[in-house]
Amino acid sequence: MDIKEYFARISYRGSHSKPDLATMSDIFQHHIRAVPFENLSIHCGESIELNLEATYNKIVRKNRGGWCMENNYLLSWVLETLGYDVTLLGARVYVPELDTYPEEMDHLLLQVQLDGKSYIVDGGFGFAYQLWQPMELISGTDQPQTPGVFRFQEESGTWYLEKVKRKQWVLNPSTSTSQNEENEVCRRVYVFTLQPRAIEEFRGCNAHLQTAPDSLFVTKSLCSLQTADGIRALVGWKLTEIKYNYRDNTDLVEIRILADEEIEKTLKEKFNITLDKKLVPVNTSRFSLF
Repeated sequence: MDIKEYFARISYRGSHSKPDLATMSDIFQHHIRAVPFENLSIHCGESIELNLEATYNKIVRKNRGGWCMENNYLLSWVLETLGYDVTLLGARVYVPELDTYPEEMDHLLLQVQLDGKSYIVDGGFGFAYQLWQPMELISGTDQPQTPGVFRFQEESGTWYLEKVKRKQWVLNPSTSTSQNEENEVCRRVYVFTLQPRAIEEFRGCNAHLQTAPDSLFVTKSLCSLQTADGIRALVGWKLTEIKYNYRDNTDLVEIRILADEEIEKTLKEKFNITLDKKLVPVNTSRFSLF
């Protein structure tokens, strides 16, 4: 494992001699624009290993992406290598269809202590709720970013992340989400505590999410990548491209349904991904990612 090889993977050519907020933010933004959030291994008949060297090989050497336990585990190694004070945290991701959070943690994120302040670094959420910058861990303060306004709310040691949504202008509304989702003003994203976690605590979660019949990652094949001004995402056969804040606090959304023979080419051209095995696209759950 070589930090210079990782920098080449994410096309980062900036300074990394001083572990400060500017450097961390710059590396983070390069990561989310180069490394997709994806679970395609599950739908190619491959297992997702919770092993740092395996993750490094997959993302850095094979030009793949990963889900939270891959992206953030790799980012923790990157930041620690550069001298940052990093702690693993566990979160529970909000399920809008059930209006609740799961009982067990199902998301890995990072806490970084820097210059007397605490930041949340999360490069493993993907889609429209992916942070574009580290967020300072303060309660009740709006923190505007290009994707929208994020904020934390803290209650008795429990922290909630939420995002204020913008309106969407969908070019082809027949393929869009339901009216209820379009009218949603603020989306809860996940809930977490500051209890430090060890990577071993995520092994059960890592196995469950890729095998449980009702897991989002089993019921949808997912691949999303942040772009210079928005995101692109492939869910099953549906390709969605979003340009943030296109006009008047409105995001521009374009959706296209792909044919089977377009999937491989789209993954290569839009996400720079070439798979070793054939992907079997899936999109059977109603869970909204936008």
